[in-house]
Amino acid sequence: MESESPTETKKGKSKTPKKEKESILKQKSPAEFFAENKNIAGFDNPGKCLYTTVRELVENALDSAEAISELPVIEITIEEIVKSKFNSMIGLVDRERVDEELYDDYETAKAREKRLAKEARAQEIQAKNAAFGKKVKEHAVSKSSKGRGEASFYRVTCRDNGRGMPHDDIPNMFGRVLSGTKYGLKQTRGKFGLGAKMALIWSKMSTGLPIEISSSMRGQNYLSFCRLDIDIHRNIPHIHLHEKRDNKDKWHGAEIQVVIEGNWTTYRSKILHYMRQMAVITPYAQFLFKFVSDAPDKNVTIKFARRTDVMPPVPVETKHHPSSVDILLIKRLIAETSKQNLMQFLQHEFVNIGKPLAERLIGEMGPEFSPKMAVKSLTDQQIVRIHQLFRQAKFDDPSGDCLSPAGEYNLRLGIIKELHPDMVATYSGSAQVFEGHPFIVEAGVSVGGKDVKQGLNIFRFANRIPLLFEQGGDVVTRTALKRISWNNYKINQTQDKIGVFVSIVSTKIPFKGTGKEYIGDDISEIASAVKSAIQQCCIQLKSKIVKKMQAREQQERKRNLSKYIPDASNAVYNVLQEMAKSHASKKKRYEEGDADILQKVSDHLITKETLYEKLTQHVEKVDYEMALEYATQTGVREEPREDIYLQSLDGKGNFFDFHSPIFVFRLFL
Repeated sequence: MESESPTETKKGKSKTPKKEKESILKQKSPAEFFAENKNIAGFDNPGKCLYTTVRELVENALDSAEAISELPVIEITIEEIVKSKFNSMIGLVDRERVDEELYDDYETAKAREKRLAKEARAQEIQAKNAAFGKKVKEHAVSKSSKGRGEASFYRVTCRDNGRGMPHDDIPNMFGRVLSGTKYGLKQTRGKFGLGAKMALIWSKMSTGLPIEISSSMRGQNYLSFCRLDIDIHRNIPHIHLHEKRDNKDKWHGAEIQVVIEGNWTTYRSKILHYMRQMAVITPYAQFLFKFVSDAPDKNVTIKFARRTDVMPPVPVETKHHPSSVDILLIKRLIAETSKQNLMQFLQHEFVNIGKPLAERLIGEMGPEFSPKMAVKSLTDQQIVRIHQLFRQAKFDDPSGDCLSPAGEYNLRLGIIKELHPDMVATYSGSAQVFEGHPFIVEAGVSVGGKDVKQGLNIFRFANRIPLLFEQGGDVVTRTALKRISWNNYKINQTQDKIGVFVSIVSTKIPFKGTGKEYIGDDISEIASAVKSAIQQCCIQLKSKIVKKMQAREQQERKRNLSKYIPDASNAVYNVLQEMAKSHASKKKRYEEGDADILQKVSDHLITKETLYEKLTQHVEKVDYEMALEYATQTGVREEPREDIYLQSLDGKGNFFDFHSPIFVFRLFL
């Protein structure tokens, strides 16, 4: 019998391994990358996608209005779209199920019987609890009642009165990822510059429907309308319709409409909380939020009215600080600069480098460097030398002139408008620096208020936008919980209703994690500035609380004294009567002044009623004197008040604003 060939298997197949295919080098476009990693931009799940879409559209609208110094008026609408309506929008005919067992939400007769029995027992327990007056919990909806494929769809529309967009730029502004006008070094809202582009990507992934944009700029007699989606693989816009239409109302701004998959039920509170916090930090804006559903009881309409017309200044673009740059950035600045020699480059492209310092730096770099050498001729080694010197040399800190904080005035107004606290204190710190980037911390602490829970209620803002997620690791949360001794400021951390508001603005917010939702606790400069700002607010509040406690104690003393006036007047009058009898019978003689009083008692010129009236007047006098002293220290806030009628102004005249932490004085010319 012949032996089997070693190159053959028992089945006669060859054992020789197949030759692997050669690996092919592939590239991904930015749009494709963010589509596959959408969680980086805050699109983690349908509910978070709905929240992030609202957030991006609102922040873009605010930026657009503020860029032309227009008081923002923003309307945001979320319209629920039922499955049948969505199918008709995409041209899909509804189809009845044929094979029920094929679907995820299918349940067998036995499982259904078991579920119904469980629900019946739960209802029976609820009925018993209700009969005994116990709190009844709502019965949880069974998981099987909604399958995984039963998605919810929403049309999100955001309309503003901002700058608008040039007609020809609209396709690239929405259909090309990582293209925009906000990539300079300045304080900006947003995280990646994705804005509505990420909402468009999510729309394409979840519904396949395009985004619709209407826009018009000031003075234009036409309105630009564009319907487009994005070519994910090529990162270019796919335009369905792009045309000019009549602008009869002379409206300027933008209206963006996108249909996406989402979850309103689970993220309703987050979206409303975001809108409320945005109204706190931007009291000069007017927001109208609507949720529209086929079920009228689900509809929501909330208007956040404007409280002031004083807007923070528009953030300005600044230059890089030498201590904050890396080698790649230096190379990019060299490639983009219009300056010819090294001396001009150092002075023009960086802050805090004047001519004398530039000469000293070039001298320190070595003999191969000279002020007149062509900056474009620098070698890689020479660029590394410049970078090393930038990291080691001492430079003045950058100023905070390029930053645009909300301001104590606006922060205070926002807190009062939305929370209605019993008392509030605000503080705005001076500009500080971390890693060459300036930052400013503003804080507000309130006590009491409407719809405020007991304990610490922490509100965080970065570049004037609310941060709602990942609160536990944030520098503001950790500072408020662990580094502030609230009892030292007469504030009860567990029982009082405390609002802690901290706003940080900077040319670079040091976010942690991919979600960009919290600021780490590891930057000592920011942690120290946050603690100091909160403490300054607490010191102000302590003074108010102590005075309020003194006023309360004074009122208590007045009540106690007033309670004993009848008994005291009776007792004193009885003693005076006995003394008058002794004086009249000459058993005991009194001096002239006392004798006169006793004679008046005998003649009934001094009675119980007289004593009662005098004691009451004395208590009132002491109360008035203490109240007057309290009022002069704190400022009169209650009666008396007078009505003041001011002539209305059209607001078109020239004026100057004089800012104070608690008011703005406007002088019209």
